[in-house]
This record gives sequence, C-alpha cells and structure tokens, in this order.
Amino acid sequence: MQRQGIGRKADPITFAQYYPAVARAIELLRPGAVSAGSTSQYSRPNGAIDAPIGRYINLCLGGANYRVYYEEAGQGIPVLMQHTAGCHSSQWRHLFEMPEITKNFRLIAYDLPFHGKSLPPVEKNWWEQEYRLKGDFLRSIPLEIAKALQLERPVFMGCSVGGLLALDLAARHEDQFRSVISIEGALEIPGSWTAETELWHPQVSSEYKARFMEALMSPLSPKCYRKETSFIYSAAWPQVFHGDLFYYMNDYDLKESASQINTQQTSVHILSGEYDCSATMEMGYEAHRAIVGSTWAEMKGLGHFPMSENPAEFKKYLLPILDGILARGL
Repeated sequence: MQRQGIGRKADPITFAQYYPAVARAIELLRPGAVSAGSTSQYSRPNGAIDAPIGRYINLCLGGANYRVYYEEAGQGIPVLMQHTAGCHSSQWRHLFEMPEITKNFRLIAYDLPFHGKSLPPVEKNWWEQEYRLKGDFLRSIPLEIAKALQLERPVFMGCSVGGLLALDLAARHEDQFRSVISIEGALEIPGSWTAETELWHPQVSSEYKARFMEALMSPLSPKCYRKETSFIYSAAWPQVFHGDLFYYMNDYDLKESASQINTQQTSVHILSGEYDCSATMEMGYEAHRAIVGSTWAEMKGLGHFPMSENPAEFKKYLLPILDGILARGL
C-alpha cells in the first residue's frame, strides 16, 4: 500500500551511477530546511567517556560459531536492539546517553554477523557462498543472545529489517519477549529482491547506497545525523546490504499470521515515520489493524531511521512506550 508519488523507469545500474549527482543537484536547489531536532545536547567535552561498554559473545548460529559484538548501558528491564539492513549497532548510540531511558532499562545493541564488529566465522568458507539473510538465522540471533546473557523475557526493539523482525518474533516466540517495538514495521514489503541489483554491482559505488538512504530520511532531521546515518551504509561490506534485503523483501511475510499474535503475552508497539517511503505510515497502520491489541503512532517529521537521524524527536515517541512497559512489569 505504497503512497503515490514519483517513480522511476530506467536501467537500474545507470540510475544508480547518476543518482548521487542528481541528489546533490536537488540539495542545491532546495531551500534550507530548519531542523526539527537538536544536536547540542549530544556534544561532549574533551576526554568525556560515553556510557556504553562493548563486549564480544560467542554464539553457535546455523551450525557455525560466531563472535558477536554488542554494546550495553543502563539497568533494569533488558532491551535488545536490532539495527537496520546493511548497518550496525552504532545507530542506537544516542539512546545510550539518555538517562531518562537507561535509569530503568538495560539497553543492549548488537551487530549482526558480517556487520560492524561481528566478523564472519573463521571455520566456514563464507566467501564461497552468496550472502543472504534468511529468517530462521536472523530470528535465532536475539534468542541466542538472550539465552547466553540470561535475560528474562527482554523487550525487543528493531528498525526496518529489525522492525519486521520485531513482529516476526512476536508471532513465533511470544513466550520469549515481554514486548516488541517495531520501528518502520509492516506486514510485508512490496518489491523484488532480485530486482535490486544496483545495490551490489562493480559499476556502482558505495556512495549510491548512502544517497539512497538519505532519500528515506526526513529533510527536517539534523543534517549531521542524516550524513552520519548514510555514512555507515557507504562503509559496509559491499554485498551485505543487498543480502540483508533478502529477508526484508522476500523471506518475511506476516499477512496470514499477524492476527494470531497474542498481545496479552507480548505487547506490540509500532512506530512509523512520516517521511519513510519504504515502510510507509500506511503499511505500519495496516500492521496495527491486523494485530489486535497493538499500538501505533505516526512519528511526525521523522523518516526511516528515527533513532539515528533525529534522536531527540524519536525519544518523544519512544518514552511513552517504555513507560507503559515499565508500568506493565512482568
């Protein structure tokens, strides 16, 4: 149920090669927007040490051993946080510095294998295989992390791919999570994974991925945070973004099972950004209507990456959900 708007009809490789230049031209033509969020509260004096502590945990996933990196800060109810496709856990860095959250919640952000500091397994010839992120493997990661860290029915929060995973876990593993927070979630994502060839092609630079992601963000978000978010995409392993979209576009489909989710067992909260043209507000609302007892909110002035593109505004939508989870207990 995509919104109506500008489409494209072009060779995908040629389009991707020229897209960064076209995006820059549009930037120069567009009047400067006033950012809705603040950056001043996140500045740090020289020598200051940020809150999170990073560690590695060894997990057996899909028959191989993986050394998975995670960062954590805070105390109280554990919250596992899943990053977006082609990215890593630094997207959540701003939440770690919010004492109004960390005073009651233990935030744990991890890098998926092949992302960030979670390197490929040494015992497997991974370079001989096409990388595809599949549902059974993806779902096993938060389950194994929770088990290894002895987390008792944690909250799961994810964005984009992670937002879909949140609903997936609520449908399949309701006994394992007290609540899920689906940021930019949906019942399905239309499109074809095989058609996204420009995302991993020798004639297309990584700048295309960065610029493409900027198109999913709100022009009202602080430019420094939009650029930081897109930078991460330009710096990743070339094929990981396209491979992650296999789950996002092909392997995930909750249309038939969403109505069976028991929100009395696992509360479900869906947040949709106003400017997100990938998992639109309409798609998030559709998921909300299908999941009886779920909550949904439109995040005004935010895009596909609210926690990293405009953390101050995102906090306004997240805190009421966390307060409700805290009051509910369990």
